[in-house]
Amino acid sequence: MPWPHRITVDELQDRRWAVLALTSVGAFMGPLDGSIVNVALPSMSADLRLSFGEAIWVQAVYLLTMAILLIPLGRLADRRGRMHFYLGGIALFTAASVASALSVDGAMLIVGRALQGAGAALLVSTSAAIVTAIFPPQQRGRALGINVMAVYIGLSVGPPLGGFLVGAAGWRWIFLVNVPIGLAVLAWGSFLLPREERVARGAMRPDFLGALLLAAFLTFLLVPLSFAPQWGWSSPETVALLVVSGLALAGFVLVEHRVTDPVLDLDLLRHNRLFTAANLAALFNYMALFGPMVLTAIYLQEVQGRSPAVTGLLLLSQPVLQALLSPFAGRLSDRIGSRVLTTGGMALMTVGLILLATPDGNSDTVRLVVGLSIMGIGLGVFSSPNASAIMGSVGRHQLGLASGFLATTRVTGQALSVALLGAVAASQLGALGARVIFAPGDGPGLSVAAAERFAAGYKLAMAVGAGFAVLAAVASLVRGGRREEG
Repeated sequence: MPWPHRITVDELQDRRWAVLALTSVGAFMGPLDGSIVNVALPSMSADLRLSFGEAIWVQAVYLLTMAILLIPLGRLADRRGRMHFYLGGIALFTAASVASALSVDGAMLIVGRALQGAGAALLVSTSAAIVTAIFPPQQRGRALGINVMAVYIGLSVGPPLGGFLVGAAGWRWIFLVNVPIGLAVLAWGSFLLPREERVARGAMRPDFLGALLLAAFLTFLLVPLSFAPQWGWSSPETVALLVVSGLALAGFVLVEHRVTDPVLDLDLLRHNRLFTAANLAALFNYMALFGPMVLTAIYLQEVQGRSPAVTGLLLLSQPVLQALLSPFAGRLSDRIGSRVLTTGGMALMTVGLILLATPDGNSDTVRLVVGLSIMGIGLGVFSSPNASAIMGSVGRHQLGLASGFLATTRVTGQALSVALLGAVAASQLGALGARVIFAPGDGPGLSVAAAERFAAGYKLAMAVGAGFAVLAAVASLVRGGRREEG
């Protein structure tokens, strides 16, 4: 029996700003728990006696689970109702947070993190789709600007917030803090849940083989990228898994061309130039962003000797500027289109990363903060216009798919960024390098000579990140004009 207070679809659109606020909470929570764990790993490792491999899995299983489920769940939400899936994600994420906080060993924590990743996949695959569906095209950029701002804030404030919570209350509170938020969102969302939702027409034929091959491709890609610093890039395990990933991708493409209701309509990539190029720009953007965030936090503590609290404050310049600019950039993209903004944003991102890569003697900290600030401005200009372009380039029946695809791009970009830029930064540290990058605090720490070698590797990694930002700018520039299929 439907709840008496459930509203109609038209009433839901009338309350679209309240729905935007509701979905932005989920857009914030998913990325936040992908980044907040980094700072807490040393405390977790000591308390639960995690091995180095378990510490990596605590980080990797969350992103891996998200990556596997995002596109299939987004596709399913288009057919079954996005608001219902979103609130289901909140419930699962909240319950998994409790399980993670109560963990007594590494295995229990890894399972809890996997369940958190499944809940986050439900949130992230539906959040932008819900916003796109209920806002008219002339307000879409502004609304998605706020929603995307929440995503980037979650990514950016995770390390400083994690440092504060670990220092003040212990590592378990990085999970427990989700519980009151989740319960409040569930109560709030129940008043915005429509009696029925407009969903894609036609009976859905589950593409189980396509979903399985997509999962295999992402699993055998992300696992070796996460463990290559420990195994070695040329080790048999790394090479074999990457080869299997390539074979799974080839099989996925063949299957998707043959089934009548594919989990991913490849015509989106082949015939929708804007969708393809904007997602490619997003991939390079995340490759340029996520690794430098992690590496700069390590650089400030291991090389400059900053405390976690001071490190968190220094890192805040980037997310604060981005948060201030994202809604404005989204509104501006409604008027002038997104290509100029996204290209210019990635150009600024390049400048910021070049500053991080340039030695500057005693003014090193000032250079870092200025570089991070310019990165924040560039991200604020890029992120919401790019998301608006992606979501506006597909039909309403594909909004969940587009949202899930963009989120998969983000998760894959994060994994690639940490693996590739982390390997570059740690390249001169030998076996110690992997521990410094992927489980800071788990190893013996850095000597003065090792800190100098890491500093050199860090600057080289920032230069590589600047190259990814250039590729993102090029993808934005060549993607073609504006296209709306609202």
